[in-house]
Amino acid sequence: LPPEAFKRAAKYGLTIMKVSDEGLVAYFANVMRQLEDWLLSGDVQQLVCVINGFESGDALERWVFKVETTDTDKENAGGGGAAAEEQPEKSVKEVQSEIAAIIRQITASVTFLPMIDEPCSFDLLVYTNASAAVPLKWEETDARYIPGAEEVKLRSFSTKVHVVGTTVAYRPASLDDA
Repeated sequence: LPPEAFKRAAKYGLTIMKVSDEGLVAYFANVMRQLEDWLLSGDVQQLVCVINGFESGDALERWVFKVETTDTDKENAGGGGAAAEEQPEKSVKEVQSEIAAIIRQITASVTFLPMIDEPCSFDLLVYTNASAAVPLKWEETDARYIPGAEEVKLRSFSTKVHVVGTTVAYRPASLDDA
C-alpha cells in the first residue's frame, strides 16, 4: 500500500501507523473478533503473519507470536501449558509497556531484515487447538515456512492470562544472491 493508505495514531505511548483502507480495516476487524473469541476460550497457540513476494509467491518474512495460556483452570486440571508457574499480577500500564517494547523492537528490525524489493502480500495464520470451532469462511493453509531461514527471537510479554513470545524468520539476502 502507498504511504497515503496509512494514518498516524497514538497507541501504547507510541505513534504508530494504522491502515486506513476501508477493506483492510473491515478485514482486520473480522479477524480480531474471531481471534478474541479464540483467545478468551484459550484456543490460540500462535498467530503468524507471513509476508509474501507478490510476483515470486515466496514467503519472505514469517512473524510468529506464540501464545501460551496461563489459565488457572487448566493448571488445576493438570493441563499446565505455559502456566505451571504462576504469573505475577501486572497492571495494565505494565502490560502496555511490554507491548510498546515489542513494537519498538519490531520497528527496529529494519536494521537487520533484508530489504524487500518487490510488491508484497500477507497471510495471517492462526494456529488453534484441534477442538476450536473454526468458521466456514476460514480455510486451512500450509505453514508458509521459509527454506534456509534465519530466525531472530524478539521480546515476549505476559498478562495474567497469556504469555506471548515473538520471533521473526526471514529469507537471508545470501539466498537471493545464489
